[in-house]
Amino acid sequence: MANPDSRRKFLKQAGALSSTLALSTALSGNARAQNTRGIEGYEAPEIELDYWIDADGKPGHFSVTESRGKWVFLKCFQNWCPGCHSSGFPTLQAFSERFHDHPKVAIAAIQTVFEGYRSNTQDDVRKLQLRYDLPIVMGHDPGDEENHTMPATMQGYRTGGTPWLILIDPAGVVVYNNFHVDRTKLIEFVEQQVA
Repeated sequence: MANPDSRRKFLKQAGALSSTLALSTALSGNARAQNTRGIEGYEAPEIELDYWIDADGKPGHFSVTESRGKWVFLKCFQNWCPGCHSSGFPTLQAFSERFHDHPKVAIAAIQTVFEGYRSNTQDDVRKLQLRYDLPIVMGHDPGDEENHTMPATMQGYRTGGTPWLILIDPAGVVVYNNFHVDRTKLIEFVEQQVA
């Protein structure tokens, strides 16, 4: 297995920030290290939601803590997010296709609703699961429209919006926590780690 520093360096090089948050240019190098989003290098917090569905759309369960010992891939999305449909879900599909039944990998997708509450509903989670043929656990983290409180997942992982990708190593440490990533390089990297 690669050492943690080289693993983090590889994943940072593979990442590319989305322009959907009106960033004029992607951050890189030292400028990227100053980004206040994400919690790379920190222990991954648990995600406690009232709504999880399994691959069949039935009530399900997901736990970051219970997934310790595995590589954990989390994808945050919103139904109305154009970037989620153009790149987020294709990345999730490709990753899920390769690893959904791998014993050393856990995958979950979470709709983190911080805007457009009526367009990003709990019912949309199952619709998207079917639309993209995702054989994984999916959750809904609605935030609070009335008080403008961000979803718990966004707060715990300091996400910057959607689509957002989080990769946690088997020790429970977040090694990537940002917008898009080169899906081919990500899949190759995880394949090497679980071989």
